[in-house]
Amino acid sequence: MSHFSTLRSGCAPSALCLSALCLSALCLSALCLSALCLAPAAFAQAPADSAAPDQAYHDQNKADIVVTALIPRRQGDILSGTSVLTGDKLNRELRTSIGETLARQPGVSATSFGPNASRPILRGFQGERVRILTDGIGSFDVSNTSVDHAVAINPLTADRIEVLRGPSALLYGSSAIGGVVNVIDSRIPRRVPDEAIHIDALGSYGSAANERSGAGEIEVPLAEKFVVHLDGTYAKTGNLDTGNYILTPALRAEAAASDNAEIRDLATLRGKLPNSAGRMWEVAGGAAYIDDGGNLGVSFAHTDNFYGVPIRYSLDPDAEAEQVRLRMKQDRVDLRGEVAVHGGFLDSIRLRAGFADYQHQEIEDTGEVGTTFKNQSMESRLEFVQAKRGGWDGAFGAQFFTRRFEVDGEEKFLPKNETDQIGIFTLQSLDLGNTRLEGGVRYEHTNLQADADDTLFFDGRRRSFDAISGSLGVSQAVVPGWRVGLNLSRSERAPSAEELFARGNHAGTQAFELGNADFRKEKSWGVEGTLRGAGEGYSVSLAAYHNWFSGYIYESIADDSVCQAANGGADMEFPCYAFSQADARYYGFEAEASVTLAQLGGYKINVDGLADYVHATIKGDGPAPRIPPLRMLGGLEAQGDRLSARAEVEHVFDQDRVTEFETPTNGYTMVNASLSFKPLPGNDRTTLMLSANNIFDVEARRHASFLKDYAPLAGRDIRLTARFSL
Repeated sequence: MSHFSTLRSGCAPSALCLSALCLSALCLSALCLSALCLAPAAFAQAPADSAAPDQAYHDQNKADIVVTALIPRRQGDILSGTSVLTGDKLNRELRTSIGETLARQPGVSATSFGPNASRPILRGFQGERVRILTDGIGSFDVSNTSVDHAVAINPLTADRIEVLRGPSALLYGSSAIGGVVNVIDSRIPRRVPDEAIHIDALGSYGSAANERSGAGEIEVPLAEKFVVHLDGTYAKTGNLDTGNYILTPALRAEAAASDNAEIRDLATLRGKLPNSAGRMWEVAGGAAYIDDGGNLGVSFAHTDNFYGVPIRYSLDPDAEAEQVRLRMKQDRVDLRGEVAVHGGFLDSIRLRAGFADYQHQEIEDTGEVGTTFKNQSMESRLEFVQAKRGGWDGAFGAQFFTRRFEVDGEEKFLPKNETDQIGIFTLQSLDLGNTRLEGGVRYEHTNLQADADDTLFFDGRRRSFDAISGSLGVSQAVVPGWRVGLNLSRSERAPSAEELFARGNHAGTQAFELGNADFRKEKSWGVEGTLRGAGEGYSVSLAAYHNWFSGYIYESIADDSVCQAANGGADMEFPCYAFSQADARYYGFEAEASVTLAQLGGYKINVDGLADYVHATIKGDGPAPRIPPLRMLGGLEAQGDRLSARAEVEHVFDQDRVTEFETPTNGYTMVNASLSFKPLPGNDRTTLMLSANNIFDVEARRHASFLKDYAPLAGRDIRLTARFSL
């Protein structure tokens, strides 16, 4: 019996029981870690002049150090595609959603379900195959269940964002086959400020959506080793200005030919994207004890997000287009700790844990609540980092995740369900100088249970899965500054509750979704090759990958009679889409390069570029749906100590490899420019930035978006961003 089932039988209401369980677990973890922190043996083994673990983290936390790699590695030493956003690069790309913030990174696209609900897509994978983390553990939302659900992570408070693509991400869970996005903030302080009070503030304005956003944080050392943190965010946007027609040319032509005057009016609809405005606010506080022998901290955050979902207009006069808004709230508690062991075998022990109570309501244009989603989750992760012995280092640990998910209302498409997952993992590395070897293994046990539900004609079901994933890689120095790498991986993933138990109308995807409770595990083999080089004034990074799937889980259109039978013979509101399993193949590449062309006075003239491509086929069914096409981006930058200017051109090619229920998507070319100024000498974190995106106001649609035919991307957007640090 799962934890949640036990709670229901022994305590009421279950939400209070779950909260008590999670808080008890957090408290127990804190006590255990505190005891370790105070253990005399730990301090006795620590050198007197050793830095605190998180201070060491802070000191090495430069742009090329990737902390999401379990053992912090330089970006060039990781055997798969990796991106890091921090500093000016993060300021330039920053948006109110994590998907749009990352959309111009190599191998990354976005679901783009309007400007407020946009989740990253990595190497063509989305939903259950991409993990979105905050400081190493999950976002505790329902963004994986539908593209109209926003991610409950606030990029405006991020210090840095790291993206791991490929096998390196599997240590964070089998659902990370596409990769991991890790948003790292200072909500739980990592260091004791040198000043009496440390202030960071961010303000931005974007013209395309009349976006006004601001975020601020304060850190105060109350004693030599104790720090408190407070932060808050507010963002408000109007309807997004697309600058062009809302509907695609094919839909406009169909609308113009209609006998209905209201339908004909849709052919001329342009400019503002209806029902795309939003408002979000968040407050949080944290505190940490930071000592040479370890640290322990906690935080609490409340998020409130209210946004509209762009209208998917129907060209059928008898069908009414829905105008839905979502009100999302989340209360979240986090804990982080570390002990510096400095022993012969262990160097440190790290703990991350969190619990969140999430809810969002889907509100009709009448003001009535149509459907309510509730999600309560807890995740904890304990890592043991080994002491480096010669060229050998490594880490091992365990992870626990539990989720209770419930949908109520007129568009309930999933029975109440519970997921419990336990994983153990290890990563081991051997550095022989010119040759480096690395291997990782993860074992997961997953229990999924769905309650019986008469309204969904569902009798209830329980499934259990054991999954083993692993990777083995080698990199070799070929000439000074250049390394070639090869990584082989084998992964297994348990089906999600949505893939197993869905059976109802889902307005977000305009589909009657039908899962299959008899699915087996999804398995895959993968190979990835890398080539990286860097020297005086240049850097190059190439990655090519190929994945072979067995039992790949995907949605495809099915005969209505299949869904009607599952729906008790009743008529359906939307077309029938059933989850299926088949063999599949994904392959593609990512390339990045940067070269310093000249030094003119105090300015470096740099040119850079990236390209990425994904090709995906489902055996017996043709192209996989919503796969981003080939993309290329090139930039020219004059970079000075205090003033920098950049211009870039992004070209996205046509996508005509489509499934039977998709339409082709035209390519587009965008031109962007930015100017950055650091007004305070010696203060690199205080920056003013003016940027212009999509300067020529082109019509652009992302093929990976469910709404691409009804919701183009932003038109010309002039943005002013100011970041202040003291």
